Amino acid sequence: MTHPTDFNDRMLSLGLARVSEAAALASATLIGRGDEKAADQAAVNAMREQLNKLDIRGVVVIGEGERDEAPMLYIGEEVGNGEGPEVDIALDPLEGTTLTAKDMPNALTVIAMGPRGSMLHAPDVYMDKLAIGPGYRPGVVTLDMSPAERVSALAAAKGCSTKDITVCVLERPRHEQMIAELRTTGCAIRLITDGDVAGVMHCAEPTTGIDMYMGSGGAPEGVLAAAALKCMGGQIFGRLIFRNEDEKARAKEHGITNFDRVYTRDDMVTQHVIFAATGVTDGSILPGIKSTPTHLTAETILMRSKTGSVRRMTYVNPR
Repeated sequence: MTHPTDFNDRMLSLGLARVSEAAALASATLIGRGDEKAADQAAVNAMREQLNKLDIRGVVVIGEGERDEAPMLYIGEEVGNGEGPEVDIALDPLEGTTLTAKDMPNALTVIAMGPRGSMLHAPDVYMDKLAIGPGYRPGVVTLDMSPAERVSALAAAKGCSTKDITVCVLERPRHEQMIAELRTTGCAIRLITDGDVAGVMHCAEPTTGIDMYMGSGGAPEGVLAAAALKCMGGQIFGRLIFRNEDEKARAKEHGITNFDRVYTRDDMVTQHVIFAATGVTDGSILPGIKSTPTHLTAETILMRSKTGSVRRMTYVNPR
């Protein structure tokens, strides 16, 4: 019998990169056009088409919403050609629809794949998130710490001043108090308008200069970010935030009954995964799509947690 963690990840990884690339190329014509829905739909259509060419029996566990929101890639949708291993798929066909529509940095297409049952089926609610890069002991920072305590603890672990720490935060009114507290430590804050999967990935990419990510955002994006850190290294913690009883009821439908649980990276992604992201607009992690009269060029980061391998691939596609 095949071991549950053996899902042909090596053979499927290149196919996953093609899925990510196709979505990015499809949305590229809508960069700066001001139409978020059209850009997202173009990415969805291309991603679905490529997924259905793969030798998998896949189920979307992190997607574009519930079944009644089709034709998006909805949670529970079956993809693949019906052959090969059973897999879970987490995806965001266009992480940063607003970024794409406004031609702003760090729009990505993102997808992760693991064995069936390997990813948290997070409901579409908010999640309080905290992430740092690799190389630190477990629990050096926690969600139970205040924002200022987290900065101080990370600075002590890094052997530097709090003024040498940079925190990435999603710029939202709900984060104003947290940002004010962070300012008291003297740390630098990099505010982003959208795209918190990329925000978390920044912590594990030394060239970005980001040490820590914190704040609330979508729970599905938290699982995608955990898949990225599963490959890149680093820690992420998440606690679901419920604003009403309806959201709790939806969580129960996903099998979640402990509403106060803090999920670690390995709680959200329990087995080895593969992860691919392609740049749509220029960003800190990946350059965006480059266009000439004859070609479109895309760059993709492709990672496997089993081996810790990180590949950067350039795809030159004739028009």
